[in-house]
Amino acid sequence: MSGHETPHDDARHWLAVADAVASTLATTAVARDREGGHAASERELLREHGLLQLSVPAWAGGVGAPWSLIYRVVRRIAQADSALAHLLAFHHLQVGSVILYGSEAQRAKLLVGTAQKNWFWGNTLNPLDKRTRALDRERGGWVFTGDKGFCSGALGSDYLLASAWHEASRSLVVAAIPTQRRGITVHDDWDAMGQRQTDSGTVTFDSVVVEPEEVLIAPGAPGTPVVPFRTCLAQLVLVNLYLGIAEGAFEEARRYTRDEARPWLASGVERAGDDPFLQRHAGELWVKLRGAQVLADIAGDVVQRHFAQGSEITTAARGETAIAVAEAKVAAHQAVLEITNRLFDMTGARGTQRRFGYDRFWRNARTHTLHDPVDYKIRDLGRWALYRQFPEPTAYS
Repeated sequence: MSGHETPHDDARHWLAVADAVASTLATTAVARDREGGHAASERELLREHGLLQLSVPAWAGGVGAPWSLIYRVVRRIAQADSALAHLLAFHHLQVGSVILYGSEAQRAKLLVGTAQKNWFWGNTLNPLDKRTRALDRERGGWVFTGDKGFCSGALGSDYLLASAWHEASRSLVVAAIPTQRRGITVHDDWDAMGQRQTDSGTVTFDSVVVEPEEVLIAPGAPGTPVVPFRTCLAQLVLVNLYLGIAEGAFEEARRYTRDEARPWLASGVERAGDDPFLQRHAGELWVKLRGAQVLADIAGDVVQRHFAQGSEITTAARGETAIAVAEAKVAAHQAVLEITNRLFDMTGARGTQRRFGYDRFWRNARTHTLHDPVDYKIRDLGRWALYRQFPEPTAYS
């Protein structure tokens, strides 16, 4: 950003970059969704456009964008390609985790390295999967051994945020390690019906040495509100992926209705868009979409405000953030499933042709909305509404 630009100018710039990247991805999105596999060249597109630098602080050589902007960039790309938006978002989640968890020396090394070398981060921090164990090493540090599933962005990454279960302390070890370290094997085995290019398969750790200075959270470390704040960052990633899919699906339904749909024989209208039943579909879905957008933007602002507090994040700040994110999560979850389903009520039978690829919106949404049960978010909000009780911090709330 040059000296005469304002933060608003900077936001406009990065949203324009996101639009340009989304436009390029859209040209091959349907075909790549069918093929699945590793989207190596598309990942490079994100790198080449500087989008990996958004979450890296300015002092380290990055853009230092607020989370509210990062989420909007992710959402725009998800309109065209939710898998690549997923990879970008999970990269920023790992960078944000380094900022939250790292010591001053660790942040300096990892964040400056990310800025200078344009590292792509992958995720192997999965608290529910305890198959990877952290064994104490006689010379200091730990040895990670075992498999880890749902490792978004690991394939093709430069660095990993990794967790392993330390049995002696009954707690996790969380470390930042190079993906090419000896003993790490990243498998190309992701085989879900949606989000097919998120490189979210299995990673095997075979006696991987982790040095003490690479550990961001040591086993048995005392808990603070900063540690579970990462969950808020992660859950808002999901919100904006859902919302981007919903926006993309709604725009396709709008375009198809306007440009290609034929009016139903009993409608008595010349244009499909003048059919009152289609207008009702569009109006109802628009209200759901707008509500989810507003709640997501509010949550993005809350996340940024408290993330900026760093080590001073309080229990109340974390709780307020969790509520804002849960509100947005429920709204986005409900909106994306309804929009990606009722898209076909608007397009009709011709809209099911494979050339349109409209089914990818529903498959991507249905796959990702199963990440964690929305019922528990609704329960948390019910407790808040009745008793002003913050959600209990977990890896998913």
